[in-house]
Amino acid sequence: MQVIGFNLTKVLAERSPNFTRSAINTNIEFSNVEKEKVDLLKDAEAVKISFKFSIIYEDREKKDKKNGEVSCEGVIVLSTSKEEAKDFHKSWKKKEVPKDTMIPLYNVILKKCSVNALQLEDDLNLPPHIPFPQVRAQPPKDN
Repeated sequence: MQVIGFNLTKVLAERSPNFTRSAINTNIEFSNVEKEKVDLLKDAEAVKISFKFSIIYEDREKKDKKNGEVSCEGVIVLSTSKEEAKDFHKSWKKKEVPKDTMIPLYNVILKKCSVNALQLEDDLNLPPHIPFPQVRAQPPKDN
């Protein structure tokens, strides 16, 4: 399995005017798996996976109240063997992707979408969904 395409189809970012301290929940959902025709592939097949990556800012006291959201929808196109393609389509009948491909797919989505999300969070003055590294002064060494 190899990623041969990644495209965003929708990006959404919103912040409530009454934003308060929020719990941050990140989620990735797969919404569709289908065969994709790619003329350049000779002995392999292509699988197109639709996904939604979302970061929801929920009010800490009123759990059902949303303070903000950043989300990206898109597709990943994979080059797979015929057997892997069959596994994808078989798993998708149960609305799942094959277990052995979940972690690599999550990592690709997180890598690509987190960069966009961080920029949108900064633009809307939302707290970042992942911590930034910080530089700290070290105490002086005793000689």
